[in-house]
Amino acid sequence: MKKYIAFFAFFTGTIFCLFAAEKKLEGEILKDGSKVFKLWQGRDMPGVGAKAPIKIWGDDKKDDLSITNVSIPDIRFFKAESKTPTPAVVIAPGGAYGGLAYGKEGTDIAKFLSEGGTTCFILAYRIPGNNRECALMDIQRAIRLVRKNAKKWNVDPEKIGVMGFSAGGHLSANASTNYNRQTYAPLDSADRLSAKPNFTVLIYPAYLADRKTLALSPEIKVDKDTPMAFIAQTQGDFHYEMSSVGYMLALRAAGVPVDFHYFHDGEHGYGLNEKKRPVKDWGELLKTWLKANKLAL
Repeated sequence: MKKYIAFFAFFTGTIFCLFAAEKKLEGEILKDGSKVFKLWQGRDMPGVGAKAPIKIWGDDKKDDLSITNVSIPDIRFFKAESKTPTPAVVIAPGGAYGGLAYGKEGTDIAKFLSEGGTTCFILAYRIPGNNRECALMDIQRAIRLVRKNAKKWNVDPEKIGVMGFSAGGHLSANASTNYNRQTYAPLDSADRLSAKPNFTVLIYPAYLADRKTLALSPEIKVDKDTPMAFIAQTQGDFHYEMSSVGYMLALRAAGVPVDFHYFHDGEHGYGLNEKKRPVKDWGELLKTWLKANKLAL
């Protein structure tokens, strides 16, 4: 009888931790009306944070903010106004897995896309000592939290994608090809939901393929179930050009739909700031692709 009581107490305690004890996800409202939600609020965060204090510089109003040493990852919510549920995208800024170009590849993008009918969540992810596993934990958690709160945030849970720039492009492709890999033990009911993105957007992604052979990096495993993708790349991006090409060819070989925009003139890290060369049109091309695939209103 005592053994039964002990087992019952352990079982109910586990269920209580996963479901009954869940707390309301509280967000901080910023001056621009966006909201910030901590990914691991009220939970024992898996992995580690940065050893050094967080550093933030630049002007958020001018979309030129930069961040390093993230220890408390979060998502910043830019809502697309609609009476019906909207598609959504989790945005991973780049920064060579050493920092985050949070303004140029985060807030500037979120404003641009949310105005076009796609709700956006900017991910401030951890990269302690170039630890990419922590970043993958964070983006999986972000996708699950958006699904968990889909009704509350007026999001269609079947139309949640990822978008990444440079190192954030690697993170987005990693999330798109490793969604079934459990990177951390489930902490609550959100973690019972799928971490699979419904679509992938890669803008000058890095670290995806060998520059000479085009072979994908070992952790990037494309197959027929990999999400469809939109990719924008310039030929002047000498160090990372082949990442886009290699990923595109792998998608094609697997029979996965991909729109690949390959511009002759342009380098790396332009965001939406290019105003003269043809690559300036990638943002509008993306909006067209999103609407064509019913991923924007």
